[in-house]
Amino acid sequence: MPIRGPLPDPWECLMAVLTFELPDGTTREVDVVQVLNAGYAGRSQEDVAAHVAELAELGVPGPSVTPALYPVSPYLAQQTDRVHAQHGHTSGEAEWALVVAGDGELLLTAACDHTDRDLEVHGVAWSKNAGPDVLARRAWRLADVESRLDDLTLRAWVTHDGTSTEIQHGTLAELLAPAYWLDVLRSRDALTPGTVLISGTIPMTPGVDQFADAWSVELADPTTGDTIRLHYDVRPMPAPIG
Repeated sequence: MPIRGPLPDPWECLMAVLTFELPDGTTREVDVVQVLNAGYAGRSQEDVAAHVAELAELGVPGPSVTPALYPVSPYLAQQTDRVHAQHGHTSGEAEWALVVAGDGELLLTAACDHTDRDLEVHGVAWSKNAGPDVLARRAWRLADVESRLDDLTLRAWVTHDGTSTEIQHGTLAELLAPAYWLDVLRSRDALTPGTVLISGTIPMTPGVDQFADAWSVELADPTTGDTIRLHYDVRPMPAPIG
């Protein structure tokens, strides 16, 4: 029997649909059309330059410019409690995410960029596309917290054998502000519904093993006491056959 009507767009199969609950109890459903991961996005670019030099000693290629921006496949934006890893050298990064919802409404939420560290030495962009960007299921309207963004805290914990250890703790003042990235998105004609921008991360605590059984991230507002959280387990995939 012949197929009637237009064929489905194959790219639609690769898009994610995210649902966020706002503090007033309403929800926003977002069809993700593009994901952009910021890198080397510390507000002090002198510190970033030092970090690039440190990574170079570990064999990680540096960016041509900082801050950097890496396009990621839209289907990698996920709200999940489980991440499947191909090997034991993948780990998360505590970040905030800016989400452009319908009618251009801007949302802020917690995110964790799960990255393949073995692949990272061959190319940061490749490593970003080897794992999901896990987003929380709650969000704030950016306008509601914009006046105190630098006071918001960002924390992460890793779990080993059932024991959780804090691995990241800082404030949004350490990272380039959402306003910076909004200007970047406007300049690229990318401030459109369905865009997700992941902020880049804060330093990890030295000596804490990032290759964990689970990751948890918390974005907190000290003024209101409200907290957005996410958690996921890291599940090893079976060894390949052949």
